[in-house]
Amino acid sequence: MTDKAVADLSFEDAMKELEVVVGQLESGDVPLDQSIKLYERGAALKEHCQKKLAEAEEKVAKITLSSDGTPTGTEAVDLG
Repeated sequence: MTDKAVADLSFEDAMKELEVVVGQLESGDVPLDQSIKLYERGAALKEHCQKKLAEAEEKVAKITLSSDGTPTGTEAVDLG
């Protein structure tokens, strides 16, 4: 588990960390206090990933195709 703020993680890094957190919780080898911290971190990671996915879906929804299949409407899309 990283000490990096959840908001600073990319989607991919957050998913990787979430997988580690879930694995640790499922193992049952973690003391109760640490399990609570892991659960809280996992919940924050899950929320962050959902937010990132919603943002990506919104960006994709803004992209439309013209009759010849060329993407249009991309000028309003912030890919950053």
